[in-house]
Amino acid sequence: MYSPVMNVKPLDNYKLLLEFGNGEKKVFNVSPYLSIGKFAELRDLSIFTSVTVKFDSIEWINHLDIDPEFLYEKSINAKIT
Repeated sequence: MYSPVMNVKPLDNYKLLLEFGNGEKKVFNVSPYLSIGKFAELRDLSIFTSVTVKFDSIEWINHLDIDPEFLYEKSINAKIT
């Protein structure tokens, strides 16, 4: 299902809180990808926390981005209290 990313917030343990255009808030865990190619640069917390919304997805200062459909599919529902 396609829904654009509207907001992103870096969390502890290489997780991201994502808010999608459909109103859902989900958590994406970046940790499993930190040993793959350019994702390894995200181990540097100054790079990891630089994440911003770019167009309809997210991007870091190292120009790494992730497809919004992938983010949506691989994220889990956020438990917001």
